[in-house]
Amino acid sequence: MTTELTDRRADPVHPTLDDLRDTAARYLGPGEIAEIERAYQFADRAHEGHLRASGDPYIEHPLAAAVSCADLELGLPVLQAALLHDVVEDCDVSLDELTAEYGDEVGALVDGVTKLGSLAFPSAAAGVGDDQVQAENLRRMFIAMAEDVRVVIVKLADRLHNMRTLDALPPEKQQRIARETMEIYAPLAARLGIWQFKWQLEDLAFRYQQPDDYQRIASQVAARRATRERYLSQLQRKLETALQDNGIHASVGGRVKHIYSIHQKIQKYAAVGKSFSEIYDLLAVRVLVDRLDECYKVLGVLHSLWRPIPGEFDDYIGNPKPSGYQSLHTTVYWTATRPLEIQIRTREMDDEAEFGVAAHWRYKQGRAARPAHAAPEADRRDAERLAWLRQLVDWQGDLPGAREYVETIKSDVFQDQVFVFTPKGELKDMPAGSSPLDFAFRIHTELGYACVGAKVNGRLVALTTPLSNGDVVEIVTSRNSRGPSRDWLNPALGYLKTNHARTKVRQWFRKQQRTENLARGREELEKELRRLHLKLSDVEAALLEITGQRSLDDVLIAIGTGENTAHGLALRLAVPTGARPTVKPVPLQRPLQRPVAPQEGATGVHVFGSSRVMTRFAACCSPLPGDPITGYVTRSRGVTVHRDDCHNVLQTQETERLVEVQWGSVPGTRYSARLRIEGWDRVGFIRDISNVFADEDINIVGLTTHEDGGRVVLSLTVETDGYAQLQRVMHKVDAVRGVLGVDREL
Repeated sequence: MTTELTDRRADPVHPTLDDLRDTAARYLGPGEIAEIERAYQFADRAHEGHLRASGDPYIEHPLAAAVSCADLELGLPVLQAALLHDVVEDCDVSLDELTAEYGDEVGALVDGVTKLGSLAFPSAAAGVGDDQVQAENLRRMFIAMAEDVRVVIVKLADRLHNMRTLDALPPEKQQRIARETMEIYAPLAARLGIWQFKWQLEDLAFRYQQPDDYQRIASQVAARRATRERYLSQLQRKLETALQDNGIHASVGGRVKHIYSIHQKIQKYAAVGKSFSEIYDLLAVRVLVDRLDECYKVLGVLHSLWRPIPGEFDDYIGNPKPSGYQSLHTTVYWTATRPLEIQIRTREMDDEAEFGVAAHWRYKQGRAARPAHAAPEADRRDAERLAWLRQLVDWQGDLPGAREYVETIKSDVFQDQVFVFTPKGELKDMPAGSSPLDFAFRIHTELGYACVGAKVNGRLVALTTPLSNGDVVEIVTSRNSRGPSRDWLNPALGYLKTNHARTKVRQWFRKQQRTENLARGREELEKELRRLHLKLSDVEAALLEITGQRSLDDVLIAIGTGENTAHGLALRLAVPTGARPTVKPVPLQRPLQRPVAPQEGATGVHVFGSSRVMTRFAACCSPLPGDPITGYVTRSRGVTVHRDDCHNVLQTQETERLVEVQWGSVPGTRYSARLRIEGWDRVGFIRDISNVFADEDINIVGLTTHEDGGRVVLSLTVETDGYAQLQRVMHKVDAVRGVLGVDREL
């Protein structure tokens, strides 16, 4: 019978022990069910009197996690660990006591989940080191997963129930947890191949991140349910009849794509001018058969019934996804204009698509034993599916920074993949868009450092060539190689796609050019700090807290290599106002001895205490209308106007010469300002920057260029009508391709 897939339980938020018994009884025996009940009674006593934020009995939470694990048909130790995963942390129960009662395996699983459960993910407003704290927490989770992935499966089940009860928390926590779920937990479930968890986590996170869009899609999907059921019934009869006529025994099912998936499709269709009402492929039909060869026979029958859409066929049987997912996907026109996606796979492939990496333990611990002839191939697939987990352990040693480690996993593990081969025939999965240079670093760091060229399918290619499925990649090396080029780090040039490879290149430059990077970083940071009236020695502790680095040298080197920016760190410094050296200007009590009346070309600056004082702008800092300013009384040339943050003002010993001044108005006046623009050189770089200034009607009156460590630095003198216009044009220049930073020079 063709039906839309739904949850078997009426209320997954408030499960009962009967729900767990019924679900587990599908694959476990009576003795194991009795052990589950014993673990439940232990947890129920331990959590007696405890309530969740919603006011519900706490035992409902571990019970819900256990039911979700039972949905994946995981073995008895995992279900026991799910029931008991909070008793050590929240109740008066020791790990030794738990291990003595339920054995070493359950004790180790509970210990792993307890350690993950104690990780606090701070809100964005809690403090300057929050990003680093969160990155370290996630890093610990990934390492725990590499040691025993079942620990993280329980954690995903735990997160799923937390998302189902998220409405009991304050809005700020809802947003933080929803963001974590969408960015980390849902992609993690996808990479593990656990589709049941993935789509529910995505939908629940989407519901809190974009509630209006969620409700709109959910309402429209619900309104069309009767129509979909009618379409499914018609499709089922026609397809099953055709398959039977061709001697193929198959079952046909259908479902509606989940809400977040529909949202993504809406965004994709909007780009080509289609609306929600024009999306007819919200249905996905699945055909399950017994044997591999029947998958391709079904494909032939489908294409004889309905016209296939060109370019909409994917063979994930011949080229499985990194999660191990296997299936044939085809999209056909089942009416003249309405497309329909159909998935074809064996029943074993369907189990692995639903349960993902959890199937590794289903078949080993459950009753659904694999046939003997299928065991070697299945074990090989298990090894390939878990290979990326071993890579996490390798990266743990290679990438010492927690944030760097997490970003590498997010960019290199959670993204779409392509499959390529070494010359010896070893299969490697790489993020889509990876280059031969990425491949070299994936094989070995030293191979990447020595790389001077590459062959793909026997042909020499550029190191920027994107790799495709099935490519055979050979790396060409040279003993005379000088090592990586700084161009490899330029994203506009396309040498490196993976964060792992970029990190390795940065590490090389850090080792080779430590002294140079240290000096460059110090110079850039001290320049930014002068604008904040700060000294480097005063903010060393805050810098270490912000960056998570062990020493000030490490902070400065990170700036020198481009890993951090001096401007970004300066903005994040939380320094008390009293720590900034300030000089209070005083009103001018009497006019200067030789006052001069304002003339054509006057600055438009008023001096407090006098209406007739000659003023001029200081060449050292070039103040603009809108800048905070201070006047300095010279001995013979009136008052010189400086920016408040000018080093000459801050360092003067003659504070009695400082006077209060303010901006007046002189229509049509133009002011001089100096800018420093740093970026990656390319054809048209200076032209594009010049066009930005021309569009803003700002004249460039001086320009010099020089190279600095593979980057080009432009020093410009421009004429502008004031601070607001200059800030606007600096923002636009910063958006020009290849620009690394725009600063106003003192």
